[in-house]
Amino acid sequence: MRPFVERVISAVSDMATGRRLAHAVVSLAVACVSVHALAADKEVTIAYQDMMVPWRYAQQADEAAKETGYKVTYRKFGGGGDVIRAMASGNVQLGEAGSSPVAAGLSQGLPIELFWILDNINDAEALVARKGSGVTTVAQLKGKRLGVPFVSTSHFHALLALKQAGLQPGDVKVLNMRPAEIAAAWERGDIDAAYIWNPVLQRVEDSGTVLTTSGRIAKQTGLATFDGFVVNRDWAKANPEFMTAFVKILANGDADYRAHPDQWLGDTAKGKAVAAVSGGEPKDVAASLALYQFLSPQQQASNAWLGGGSAGGAARSLLATANFLKEQKTLQSTLPDYSVGVTDQYVKVAEK
Repeated sequence: MRPFVERVISAVSDMATGRRLAHAVVSLAVACVSVHALAADKEVTIAYQDMMVPWRYAQQADEAAKETGYKVTYRKFGGGGDVIRAMASGNVQLGEAGSSPVAAGLSQGLPIELFWILDNINDAEALVARKGSGVTTVAQLKGKRLGVPFVSTSHFHALLALKQAGLQPGDVKVLNMRPAEIAAAWERGDIDAAYIWNPVLQRVEDSGTVLTTSGRIAKQTGLATFDGFVVNRDWAKANPEFMTAFVKILANGDADYRAHPDQWLGDTAKGKAVAAVSGGEPKDVAASLALYQFLSPQQQASNAWLGGGSAGGAARSLLATANFLKEQKTLQSTLPDYSVGVTDQYVKVAEK
């Protein structure tokens, strides 16, 4: 866990910041050139993961590039911690990350902002014990091997679940594994349990027993988890038109799913796109999407999520997550207020 923090700190260099600022200055300087020439100078790299969400359809269709004229490059990462590291290095401007890695990144002073709730995780992440492990309750994980991507939302709720079950740090051998590594270790029998999301979740559930889910843990503790989109703060300020257009694309995809879930089955064009981009199976798309909650722009901007400043739901969730990670010695320090890394600016413009 500690190497992640050290790598994040070392990745944030003055040189990287200078490059981003210089790029913004150059972009402004050439504002008088033709639209085509300007578009050629505008590029963005977006980091994504393997979650099954409606946004994947627009991503496959490259709608962001078509709507904005930007050259959009997509890079897939195995976990939110990897996304945050890439953003710290300056190689990625926007990225998908869970509330846990977002909290970790903000705690280390990274110039990132949460601007969109990609999904309220609910039951889309779960703690599953492998059949044959002899584990049927969380408490029975004592002395067992648990695979989970470190500094992820699954990691946060896994540690919280162990604590709620009365287990002490060290009672369970918690192993840092990316989703693909968990799938391979599960098949080999190298781990007894996993806390993970789809598409790997579906695979382990087929030969395992669900002990608890993030939805259940949230109800028991009041500490919800979510996946969100974060952006480099300086880049967002220099590219407000892109940000507004991008949020509208995200909102339209979620609205379409909420209105017509039957059009997002695995045998439809939208369902196939979700499976293809996420790396999952088309047959699992409908069930996976149903596990999440996808919020409207009005919900996003409310005090329950991005609105409300320090009293807003997202800011409070990030604070609780950061404090818990510090307690687990994943973080060395936390912020008094995480609303400094949360904005409803682009959602409010997009909902008009």
